[in-house]
Amino acid sequence: MLHIENIYASYGGIKALQGISLDVNEHEIVAVLGPNGAGKSTLLKTICNVVHKTSGVITFEGKPLPNEPYQVAGRGIVHVPEGRQIFADLTVYQNLMIGGFVYKNKKANEEDIERVFTLFPRLKERRDQFGGLLSGGEQQMLAISRGLMARPKLMMLDEPSLGLAPIIVNQIFEILKEINQSGTAILIVEQNANKALAISQRAYLMVTGRIQKSGASKDLLAKENISDLYLSGAV
Repeated sequence: MLHIENIYASYGGIKALQGISLDVNEHEIVAVLGPNGAGKSTLLKTICNVVHKTSGVITFEGKPLPNEPYQVAGRGIVHVPEGRQIFADLTVYQNLMIGGFVYKNKKANEEDIERVFTLFPRLKERRDQFGGLLSGGEQQMLAISRGLMARPKLMMLDEPSLGLAPIIVNQIFEILKEINQSGTAILIVEQNANKALAISQRAYLMVTGRIQKSGASKDLLAKENISDLYLSGAV
């Protein structure tokens, strides 16, 4: 579905990606792990053309991606960014409607809202509440739901567990499995290696803009030195 071959990208004058190659297949969950500053967030931003690659190839369903981020979303790739980045001054409902802008069809959007409310019943209770008044966990639920409103074929998530209580993290990861089982492929950037490896089929380990290791998640999870070598004890 997503094919990345030998891409390079710079971010703020820093060579953030240096020859990255990566694939995501249909119906698959793929994890990207690594310490802070490894280039993981830049990788997602480069896929959706918020950051422009300097060289290399990115194709989705066999075709090059368009130049504008909103066009990438229209092709079926949605980015749920680090820090949620919801619209704090808009209600839950308004945030969700913005997520469905691709279709410009209010009836279809209303149907999709009901669908995400079944995944996140708490958001239904907060339907008319401003995003900025939600808890951190509720904001993450809203960020994921807003992404789902675009009916993605591939959902990319950047640190969905960041700053959340363990019980909420467990809920979020269970929902991600449900989303994947419904047919959406997932590319997840995450420092909680145990959680990411537990739900993914394959994983890539990034350090200083390069892929250091890749393989089946179950195999990488069994390696005792992942924490020391790649995540600086973050596991």
